[in-house]
Amino acid sequence: MAVPIRTAVAALCASLAAALLTTVPARADQPDDQNVQHDQAWSVSTGAHAPRAQITLDDATGTLTLAVSRDGRTVIEPSPVGIVTEQADLSKDLRFLHVKNRKVQERYRTKSGKRLDRHVRMNETRLSFATTAGARLDLVVRASADGVAYRYVLPTGSGDVLAETSAFDLPPDARAWLGTYRVDNEGQFAQYTAATAPTADYSDQALFATDGGYTLLAESGVSGTYSGARLAHQQGSGTYRIKLADDRVASTGALATPWRAMVTGDLATVTRSTFTDDLAPASKVRDTSWIKPGTVLWTWLAGGREAGQSLAAQRAYVDYAAERHWPYEAVDAGWYYRPGEWDVTDPDWQTDSWMPELVRYARAKGVGIVVWIHQRDLDTADERAQWLPTLEKWGIKGVKIDFMNSEAQPMLQWYDTILAETAAHHLMVDFHGSTIPKGIQRTWPQVMTLEGVAGEEKRTNTAAHLTTLPFTRNVIGSMDFTPGAFQRVGLRPNSDAAEVGLTVAYESGLQMYAGTPQSYDARPLARAYFDQVPAAWDDTRLLAGEPGQEAVLARRSGDRWFLGGVYAGAARTGKVPLTLGPGRWLVETIRDGSDGLVQDRHVLRGGGTLSVDVVANGGFVALACPWRAGVTTCYR
Repeated sequence: MAVPIRTAVAALCASLAAALLTTVPARADQPDDQNVQHDQAWSVSTGAHAPRAQITLDDATGTLTLAVSRDGRTVIEPSPVGIVTEQADLSKDLRFLHVKNRKVQERYRTKSGKRLDRHVRMNETRLSFATTAGARLDLVVRASADGVAYRYVLPTGSGDVLAETSAFDLPPDARAWLGTYRVDNEGQFAQYTAATAPTADYSDQALFATDGGYTLLAESGVSGTYSGARLAHQQGSGTYRIKLADDRVASTGALATPWRAMVTGDLATVTRSTFTDDLAPASKVRDTSWIKPGTVLWTWLAGGREAGQSLAAQRAYVDYAAERHWPYEAVDAGWYYRPGEWDVTDPDWQTDSWMPELVRYARAKGVGIVVWIHQRDLDTADERAQWLPTLEKWGIKGVKIDFMNSEAQPMLQWYDTILAETAAHHLMVDFHGSTIPKGIQRTWPQVMTLEGVAGEEKRTNTAAHLTTLPFTRNVIGSMDFTPGAFQRVGLRPNSDAAEVGLTVAYESGLQMYAGTPQSYDARPLARAYFDQVPAAWDDTRLLAGEPGQEAVLARRSGDRWFLGGVYAGAARTGKVPLTLGPGRWLVETIRDGSDGLVQDRHVLRGGGTLSVDVVANGGFVALACPWRAGVTTCYR
């Protein structure tokens, strides 16, 4: 809720608003000098302990700032708000016109993610401003129990966008977990303070810890009408400025920019949040019955180029997936290239390919096929008209599209097109070399997962990076990290039990297992656990965690909870609060032992503590189910 209040009594009004869940006009004592100007301010929140946005218009300069607090403590300091178009500078000389408030309440269901059923409750305030020359700007601010977001709405005739003056001002000593920006969003996350982080561009999925709790910066509702954003930072400052991928964003009509989002709360709230999905446009796919998340035997790290060009090898992988009852097998790069060559498309792939034969073979065994394809082979209408209907006709279940490597407006417009066309041809999608989710999975539910992460393929990952991802990249949507590559000993920083733990700690609608059949068979406890893990969840909870140190997540499917824990640093005994519900629970854990993976069984009360011995840079997984006399295992 929001009404104007005077600066001198802003804190008092905020307290009253929290107590009464409404806001009341308040006015400071007026001095005799009637020429003194007074700032105008508005407050937006949903309740006493929810994050609160404070928007202030400086009457002297006509500039806007937005601050966020929680329980009276700083989350985001007053930060610049504004946008510049070719027609007007809408970051200064603004005068207030009017305000409109409304409640946003929605229910929707997803096909993948932290939980399938979502309930949205937000308060929205729309503030209208104009310059002295008559240029118009609406600032739309939303607040929920777990976040604050804002966007700009411009009328037709505003012209192309040249820049945003939007920024986030953090206390200089705020702890910060930042990923260096890359066009494929595969930067490593590392810890700094807000001010000591080196001068650089960073991914907009940046996590900060302030007196008001944790805040993850993000964006939502990104499409080809605009440009992707990153954070530009100058060392020594706590300011993180929005930097668009384009120097000029083309706009011919009315424009609503993406949401600048701040997911806010304690660490458990931020980790569990679906705020960026909740802000995004509703699903554009009516019939979603064909969209089926699941685990995938991925053959790139398992077999490389040779496997991608061999029908015999792919049949063997299908056999293994069928034996394990894994629903999908993914054929990576090479399958449509010219025989004997690499990276050269066979012009007769539609008639020469062995893929239809593999699809028929796999279908008979209950396995669906997902295929890799380079974005350059889908970047024109003619190419898409050739590829997508053919893949649908063959019976392909999904496409892994690779190497977009851009968040500029033309590439986002390509995303808009390919999303509509893959939905029309009933093809699930896994994007690699890509943007990050930003609400895309709500609007286009056939998007099962996106890379946009320094994943299993990287040889430079650290255990600290792995324990930061659940609190940063994976908060905003499915993440195709591709866990399970046991064969990459020496190329990954973690233990075998931690590698199993990633399959639960990291959420992905298509969970691509990156190991070889031989490596799974050598670890029967891991293999049996993989047989149980679903790829869609009814609920998600953070049980224990600290970015860069440890992350233990629990995800529920039906009446069973799957627990995944990953740790960085020295060996220890992990102490995990078992906050799964009342009653007794059978908990079956898999951890690292002296001679490989070992399994333990415990019967514990809900609310008790699960103790697990963890090796250096190690982890664990567990499966928990309600216990009663006669129950000896949670495996089914």
